[in-house]
Amino acid sequence: MGAFPRGLMRIERGWRLVIALLIAAAFAVPALAQQPAEPPTPAPTAAPPKPKPKPKPAAAAPTAKPAGPAAAASGGPQPKLLGQYGEWGAYTASPSGKKVCFALTKPTSSETVPPNRPRNPVFMFISARPADKVANEVSIVIGYPFKPGSEASADIGSTSFALYTQQDGAWIKNAADEANMVAAIRGGDAMVVKGVSAKGTQTTDTFTLKGASQALDRVGQECK
Repeated sequence: MGAFPRGLMRIERGWRLVIALLIAAAFAVPALAQQPAEPPTPAPTAAPPKPKPKPKPAAAAPTAKPAGPAAAASGGPQPKLLGQYGEWGAYTASPSGKKVCFALTKPTSSETVPPNRPRNPVFMFISARPADKVANEVSIVIGYPFKPGSEASADIGSTSFALYTQQDGAWIKNAADEANMVAAIRGGDAMVVKGVSAKGTQTTDTFTLKGASQALDRVGQECK
């Protein structure tokens, strides 16, 4: 969590695009730092989509989140790989002089019901933006538009976290639980994310959490 409650903060469109470009570009950065024996997170075969999260109108609306990755544009800001830890990479960049850091991973397995439904790339990232006093912000891009009004879930061991969905993005529904979720990610073995697409396809994505704690430590060192 950041140093202050995010509430229904407004995220400028320009900043959402910057985050999108950074994460899309991160897939192309070779693993050169700290963990030479570990392979970098493989590049997606298609450019990730751009979710457009907004505050939910209901009284118990979850916190608005910044959008996830979108198609990378030429000349966009290039992130620096800080280290590769298993399936997790730690990155930083300073677009327009504002430093941002993030830990990034892709699922180790994905299933759909009905089977073999096409999807865009799926990944999870945990970001920090010191200028906005934001840290440990968990975001998931699921690779399809969620069913409108639906919730997704993230299970780590016996603990389940409800996720707010918007377009193809998912974020912790209760902002007060985000610190607990990050602690569970640090101490867990795997996270299983389940959701339903706008067309009714049920999905299950499993992310390994091995290496997540080291990646988050490196992000925390870089973006204090």
